[in-house]
Amino acid sequence: MIQITQRVILQDNEIEWQFVRSSGAGGQNVNKVSTAAQLSFDIATSSLPEFYQQKLLAKADHRITKSGKIIIKCQQSRSQDFNRQTALEQFIELVKSVGIVQKARIATKATKGSQTRRIEAKKQRGATKAMRQNKTGY
Repeated sequence: MIQITQRVILQDNEIEWQFVRSSGAGGQNVNKVSTAAQLSFDIATSSLPEFYQQKLLAKADHRITKSGKIIIKCQQSRSQDFNRQTALEQFIELVKSVGIVQKARIATKATKGSQTRRIEAKKQRGATKAMRQNKTGY
């Protein structure tokens, strides 16, 4: 079982694992050993609560496909087990991130003093730049 939060727990069989050859530099090891771990998770058929499913599908993340699958590929290490653990941690963090509800932003107005200070700073900066210019005729 994979524990996402206190209340959200997934079964191991909901996640599909594939181990493929890593890309990039690495010598002979890359060519003969499948160490890269690829995690695949279907959001729609999962046992995740409806709230999590909707938020994940609406999230703009390159790891979530248009068909509603999460695909995470990890090839950081030469160890298959380490790559599997890293991919699982990334998956848990992704699912946890949609469970956090953002605080509503309250729009505020700038104070009169801050507006005045901003305008004075702009005037001062403009005066400095004006003094640098060569005002003599051609």
